[in-house]
Amino acid sequence: MLNKDQEQNVAEGSTAIQAGGNVTITGLTYADVRNVALDVFKANFYELAGVAKEIAKARAEEITEAFLSKLQQENPDGFKKSDDPDFQYALFTVQKEYARNGDKELGDLLVDLLVDRSKQEQRDILQIVLNESLITVPKLTESQLAVLAVIFLFRCTQNFDVGNHQMFAEYLDKYVAPFASKLVKNIASYQHLEFSGSGAIGLGEMSLESILGMTYQGQFLKGFEEREIIDRSISIGLDHRFFIPCLNDPSKLQVRANSKELLDQALEKYAILAEDRAQIHALFDLEKMNDSEIKNKCIEIRPYMSTLFETWSESAMKNFTLTSVGIAIGHANIKRLVGEFPNLSIWIN
Repeated sequence: MLNKDQEQNVAEGSTAIQAGGNVTITGLTYADVRNVALDVFKANFYELAGVAKEIAKARAEEITEAFLSKLQQENPDGFKKSDDPDFQYALFTVQKEYARNGDKELGDLLVDLLVDRSKQEQRDILQIVLNESLITVPKLTESQLAVLAVIFLFRCTQNFDVGNHQMFAEYLDKYVAPFASKLVKNIASYQHLEFSGSGAIGLGEMSLESILGMTYQGQFLKGFEEREIIDRSISIGLDHRFFIPCLNDPSKLQVRANSKELLDQALEKYAILAEDRAQIHALFDLEKMNDSEIKNKCIEIRPYMSTLFETWSESAMKNFTLTSVGIAIGHANIKRLVGEFPNLSIWIN
């Protein structure tokens, strides 16, 4: 929903400004900036008749208030953009699209994208992508937006805080469950996503099981006996920095890492000898679950994952590669629901 709560995190040397009254921002009052924003809409939106005109005006005011409120919270310096023609155009895009349909979820998503757009100080790839995303989002259905969010989540991100099955379950509940029931299989939806510039349906495919098996490999190990450490002459022995009881069989051991990337970081951090590194990597791959077992384990942890695996395998999700616009929209859709999320510049720079 459109969120107007006002909370601030103020960096050292900055000034906190709440917009509950007629406060001054960069030489303009909050009311001044609001008036500029509404003038943009009035000057550009075509005249409607009767009730439609009043509805459009009310919606434009609603989305403008929501945007200014969120801007005040996340990026007060963005008020300086009120005189920038390119930013005014982006603002009008948001006002126009929300005035046309009044969809609350679309409004939230457009506001998040526009706030991110306000943080860009120069015409670079991220600014261009965000401008394009504002134009593209209104062309997509709720199901298509959910598809972009899920593909972005699994193909482009990894949650480093997942340390056991309970944490994995909480991760799925927070980031996957809100979208799982909205996903679609019909090819027309993916063709339209491709047409919109959000992604492409490729020839190659990647199963969800394979993705999870790489990104969260540590959750899907069957374990090994302690003698494996001895037989492989690993000099650090049963070092608890690298070996823990197996998550799936506590009578055995497993390497303490979620993915090979994180394992390499730990090995480097503790300056482990090259010989030991090779053997620890070998143990990490020892007795890893196959795709079918990974799928069954996920469903055991969270039964609703059954539907997601089915939709992924029986649709173009398994073939779909996101463009920069698809990444930006997927990122914004997740952020809209969960709040805090790493900056988009990590993926688009």
